[in-house]
Amino acid sequence: MWNDTDIPLAHLITFRSYGTWLHGDDRGSVDRFHNQYDAPYLSPDPKRFEHNMGLLSREITVLNAKQRESIANAIRGVCESRKWILQAINIRTNHAHTVVSIGTTKPARALNAFKAYATRKMRKDGCWRSEYSPWADKGSKRNLWNERSVEKAIEYVLNGQGDDLPDFD
Repeated sequence: MWNDTDIPLAHLITFRSYGTWLHGDDRGSVDRFHNQYDAPYLSPDPKRFEHNMGLLSREITVLNAKQRESIANAIRGVCESRKWILQAINIRTNHAHTVVSIGTTKPARALNAFKAYATRKMRKDGCWRSEYSPWADKGSKRNLWNERSVEKAIEYVLNGQGDDLPDFD
């Protein structure tokens, strides 16, 4: 069933931790010149990857169990306080996925709120002490226009990310 309004039913919002997926990476990447719907990723490019590694201004951010818990709690808190409906969440060691219904709120605003509150919560919980943000710039904000796309996004977030992460901390 298609949503006949101009407001998506939900959004798949994804953001990465700093330095964990650079252009040239073996997984491929998307840059501003190749960012179109359903376009293939750019091919791996070891020279471009090494160049981008050299541009990093600090260590790559890999999220541990305590940080992931803080991030999840922060995102749940943002959704609760703003009356957004969080339909799925999965915080990994190098990225966060959410499926969230935010009404007429711009998805960029939700993305920025998630990143800001997650950083603040990690600092409050004592698991992020750096003056820098743990996040890469920007993030992905996919509109989900119908029930089937929402279902597929929830399935992807909850079950398409690999095995559960062990608590190494």
